[in-house]
Amino acid sequence: MQVLPYGSWPSPIDARLAAAHDGRPEYVGFVGDEVWWTAPRPAENGRRTLVRRRADGTQESVLPAPWNVRSRVVEYGGQPWAGVVREGRLLVVFVHFADQRLYVYEPGSGPEAGGEPRPLTPVSSVGGGLRWAEPQLLLDRGEVWCVLEEFTGAGPTDVRRVLAAVPLDGSAADDRAAVRELTDDSRRFVTGARLSPDGRRAAWLAWDHPLMPWEGTEVVVAEVTEEGALGDARVVAGGPRESIAQVDWMPSTGDCLLYTSDRSGWWNLYRDHQPVCPRDEEFGGALWKLGQRWFAPLENGLVAVLHGRGASALGILDPQTGVLVDAAGPWTECAATLAVHGERVVTVAAGPRSAYEVVELDARTGRARVIGAAHEDAVDPAHYPEPRIRTFAGPDGRDVHAHVYPPHHPGVVAPGAELPPYVVWAHGGPTDRAPLVLDLEIAYFTSRGIGVVEVDYGGSTGYGREYRERLRGQWGVVDVEDCAAVALALAAEGVADRERLAIRGGSAGGWTAAVSLTGADVYACGTIRYPVLDLVGWATGETHDFESRYPDSLVGPLAEVPDRYAERSPVEHADRITVPFLLLQGLDDVICPPVQCERFLERLAERPAPHAYLAFEGEGHGFRQAATTVRALEAELSLYAQVFGLRPPGIPRLELVQ
Repeated sequence: MQVLPYGSWPSPIDARLAAAHDGRPEYVGFVGDEVWWTAPRPAENGRRTLVRRRADGTQESVLPAPWNVRSRVVEYGGQPWAGVVREGRLLVVFVHFADQRLYVYEPGSGPEAGGEPRPLTPVSSVGGGLRWAEPQLLLDRGEVWCVLEEFTGAGPTDVRRVLAAVPLDGSAADDRAAVRELTDDSRRFVTGARLSPDGRRAAWLAWDHPLMPWEGTEVVVAEVTEEGALGDARVVAGGPRESIAQVDWMPSTGDCLLYTSDRSGWWNLYRDHQPVCPRDEEFGGALWKLGQRWFAPLENGLVAVLHGRGASALGILDPQTGVLVDAAGPWTECAATLAVHGERVVTVAAGPRSAYEVVELDARTGRARVIGAAHEDAVDPAHYPEPRIRTFAGPDGRDVHAHVYPPHHPGVVAPGAELPPYVVWAHGGPTDRAPLVLDLEIAYFTSRGIGVVEVDYGGSTGYGREYRERLRGQWGVVDVEDCAAVALALAAEGVADRERLAIRGGSAGGWTAAVSLTGADVYACGTIRYPVLDLVGWATGETHDFESRYPDSLVGPLAEVPDRYAERSPVEHADRITVPFLLLQGLDDVICPPVQCERFLERLAERPAPHAYLAFEGEGHGFRQAATTVRALEAELSLYAQVFGLRPPGIPRLELVQ
């Protein structure tokens, strides 16, 4: 066993390896008996392809580059594809990221039969144009029903959303008037309609500013007429203090609704408005993307569910008896995507020793197996981190949940008296959580002798509504305090070096990192990734529509508490930063735009701290290209090396300016 200082351990997990394994499968679905899903391609400019698993188990990428199956509805996107087999005819519709048009494709039909994807929807030059999500193929009507997001002006909030029907014959490809609107735009946000088994009713979710979907949503139901129109819509569940995350119908009847609601304080499942398995755990989550699914009814009356902390375990629930049986397997997390066909259930799952895989459960036998995107160890798994689930005492004794990843290497230890550096990771959202899964970006640091702790600060999902609402009016306070409490607790326990603590976060986590560096005397440095830095700018037109009123609950309405916006914004206190930091930003980011970073750096010039600013062309909110991930990871490690006195081998030096 070699003895080397923390941070200087040799590791087979380099930045290129971590970048190659970035991203995960999403949006699983059945096309006939086949399982399909979208998959990341970091080396192909970060596009997402559509993958098909045939009945014989072989897999193929259906759409070659440059096709990019990804929707921009509410910027975070949503279900971007649907497929069906009818009388031997395989038909797929999908959203192409570059132009956001809806396309139809017949795989395997060949060029002579029109096998190239053809557009179904037009291009609009107004603002962000026309966008589509949650397509449903209705061949009997010759239509695709979707959510339509239409920009009506140049501003990010000049937008309307409706349910719409797009003709499959291509007549709307150049004619917006050929798109049939099913609802009016009286509601700011809608999800895709779920049709009852007899096709006579539709149900969807709706909500309005200033609410976010994890604060208050409503279930809306309407009759479907013989002409394919929606009749008078009426609200049947939900409200401004009740978050309903998903709605569907039981398959055996035409009028029995199934939905997840947090009216009890936890997202639980309700059948006909009655709880079917009341527990102090989650059966749903924060609806960041349209089409996320935490449950799926089976034809036999059972329901496939995701549940537990963060709705992360896959199980089969009998809604009549409330009996819930979990699937056996090594997975600790499931993504919010489910599809069912007969007694087959498919999701995307991962664990501390495996990345996200496509998993199929036989609801009859209870047997689960990996059927796609199977995890393969690129290095000896002895180099993987070994997480510890912890609950720390925060201010006033409140619980703060975290995952601690100590430095770990199978062939190296540190000198006996040395304590390791630790980096606090603040997740984005902020209404989100850190999943307990193998992440090679974490392993990149822990295998070199740098500890990582992911903090589910107050406001995170997975712990009930009361825990989520700790952040109400307290963004920039509770999140900062909780992260600091965990960092200082690790130091007090003798687990981390008090003088070598750092903080890192992206998006809302970037906000937490930046606020921490401007106010908390805890960290020796920090990494701020595509952050929120200016609350006033955010609330007055610098972000997208979906989150434009998010600060109303996180901070308070701007008109009522304008001073609070200035008091908490890092841009107003850039001169307080005295420690080195790295700022990373995508130049195409419309959620946390680069203008906020530029404004922050201008203020910093009055009293500069050592820093580096790396801006990446072609990157939006969150990095998708392999080259970007490599550059960002190596720059971050170089920052820690310079500040903590580490000597990681083979890492380019990041130039800090002052």
